[in-house]
Amino acid sequence: MTPELPKDKPDFRKKLHDLPHRPGVYIMRDRLRRVIYVGKARDLRKRVSQYFMASKQRTADLKTLALLESVWDFEWHTVRSEPEALLLEGKLIKEFRPKYNVSFRDDKRFLLVKVEMAEEWPRFRLSRFKREDNARYFGPFANAGALRQTLHFMRKRFGILTFGRGAPTERELKSSTFQVLAKMSGVTTDLYRSRVEEACGFLTGQSREMLAELEAEMHKAAAKLDFERAAELRNMVESLRTTTAPARRFTRHSLPTSIDPAADLLALKDALSLASPPCVMECFDISNISTTHVVASMVSFRDGVPDKANYRRFRIKTVEGQNDFASMAEVIRRRYSRILLEAREQAERMRGEPLDYSPEYSQESPSEALERLGRNIPHSEAARLPDLIVVDGGKGQLSSACKELQRLGLHDLSIIGLAKEFEEIHRPGRALPLRLPEDSGALRLLQRIRDEAHRFANGFHQLLMKRRIAESILDDCPGVSATRKQALLKRFGSVARLRRASPEDVAAVPGIGPRLAAQVLEYLRDRDTQRSGGKGSQ
Repeated sequence: MTPELPKDKPDFRKKLHDLPHRPGVYIMRDRLRRVIYVGKARDLRKRVSQYFMASKQRTADLKTLALLESVWDFEWHTVRSEPEALLLEGKLIKEFRPKYNVSFRDDKRFLLVKVEMAEEWPRFRLSRFKREDNARYFGPFANAGALRQTLHFMRKRFGILTFGRGAPTERELKSSTFQVLAKMSGVTTDLYRSRVEEACGFLTGQSREMLAELEAEMHKAAAKLDFERAAELRNMVESLRTTTAPARRFTRHSLPTSIDPAADLLALKDALSLASPPCVMECFDISNISTTHVVASMVSFRDGVPDKANYRRFRIKTVEGQNDFASMAEVIRRRYSRILLEAREQAERMRGEPLDYSPEYSQESPSEALERLGRNIPHSEAARLPDLIVVDGGKGQLSSACKELQRLGLHDLSIIGLAKEFEEIHRPGRALPLRLPEDSGALRLLQRIRDEAHRFANGFHQLLMKRRIAESILDDCPGVSATRKQALLKRFGSVARLRRASPEDVAAVPGIGPRLAAQVLEYLRDRDTQRSGGKGSQ
């Protein structure tokens, strides 16, 4: 019996709200449940929501309008990165051949790297088809430019040969591209094959040490003010990361599923052997892109979804340089000592009872005491410890966090570390990490909170860097020393507020005075005029 077709077009507002801020693909279906469009997105919620905005109806072309008229349902699948989204999009378009897709409907495929190990001198070649020919294949790779740059790097680093066939020619041995081979006197096939194996391992993701060396070289070049070389190395590192990042191979029956927070919480409870689903989770991430501003973020998830009202961000105060372990320890200490202090203040304010250990409760831990004192406090006002703490990192970050919790008497809190490279879950007291299946709802939930913490930390870092760039304008202002600059920023908070201040307010800052205040404001106005091309502020 044919199922009855829906008469009215559904309202997508609630479904759009459930879309995650994550990379993935979306599939649009018509009234007959046929796939009519497949797209990819860096941020699924932002991308899909744009289709259904009122302004889209007014500005869309005829093809998009026809698509929107035909859409009666949509679904989505999250992935780990934008390149994975591109690979999955191509896979689905070739499978369903949607009427509104143009790209990928032909036979063009993503590039692979092919190595025929049966040859005496195996070479690394590009291919678009994987055949049953006993050769080794790597990929597919979504970014062809990054792949070609990676092969160029591998030629110089490992001395491997690309393109062509047979033993290295005299021209190849003399070429600077193959300088590694050129330096090998009496090169043998066995020695060359060992280098081929090293290069194959590099393509499969065994690249951490080499990337670290390139990053160190990049920082040294920047320190020497050789910015051209530093930029070249930065681009190389980005290409290598793109190429060597592990990517899943999708089949029709291995598609990741849509988000189900309740189910994911239950899966996480079982995976970590928790007493109950972790309804309140807090995740910490350190952002130390430079030593100028080392910052940290804490994001909170409640019932499996972001609880943005309880996000927190930190400037690292007690750690010099880039030290993730010490920075993590500082943030954990500040966060949970603050919660214990707030609990004490709440108890004294609302119940007249301080947070101490009376004889009746002499054996309870701080977390048990906090729970006891919070029973009669409204849920929205109670200082609450999380059901699970997640730190972004491996054993080192986890160990630093655990030590701080023990010092605070919070050793009974559940805590894990999530190492990004292989998505390994580290647990206190366990020698071996836990690795969950890629399609596990528990792992997807941990990835969501970790990625959100990373996004929040990077956003804070970028904000501070923008402020620093704005503040540097005062460095060239005549008469403004470093001490006076700090006094001005302390008084007004930012250069933007300083611009809007009156001469009298600026003159009132210690060490400034009326004459210098007028000079500072005139200098800022002149800089604004130069930046706007001489047209002045609008």
